[in-house]
Amino acid sequence: MDEKIIQACRKQHREAQRKLYEYMAPKLYFICKRYLKKEEEIEEVLADGFYIIFTKIDQLKENYAFEAWARKIVVNQCLLQLKKNLNFNLYLEDVNYKSQPLAEEVTQLEEADLLNLLNFIPEGCRTIFTLFVIEGFSHKEIAVQLGISEGTSKSQLNASKTKLKELVNTFYYQKAK
Repeated sequence: MDEKIIQACRKQHREAQRKLYEYMAPKLYFICKRYLKKEEEIEEVLADGFYIIFTKIDQLKENYAFEAWARKIVVNQCLLQLKKNLNFNLYLEDVNYKSQPLAEEVTQLEEADLLNLLNFIPEGCRTIFTLFVIEGFSHKEIAVQLGISEGTSKSQLNASKTKLKELVNTFYYQKAK
């Protein structure tokens, strides 16, 4: 992100805020999409995130860290939204999905395919998987953020990995009959 734009945003210049929004919105939207399914929740979290970014930008110590700082704000907003509606202590026993064999065997699984499969995992498990695997949070950080124990975070991550392996095998490596 251009330091001049960040400096102008610190002075609350509207044009700089618009440029910053246009540059960051697609990136931050994608982050929201990893955590939230409903479009209205994504839009609400994104709006709240930008409000915090624009009102707290003076708290940013180093301009070079802007993108990581903005990303952390949006992840935290997503987690706040999820905590309103989710019980992270639920497990995977009741997840239902239908096996749909492919017309031909797939030999290579793409990142986008794996991210799509995350949609078949309950929100709590998906959130913990995303925080740990994609965002790089530790189990201790996840536990603090979500108000759960580290053990719950670890068990949810293991359950998520098990379910993902099962989904990959079912959807991608199953030969058509």
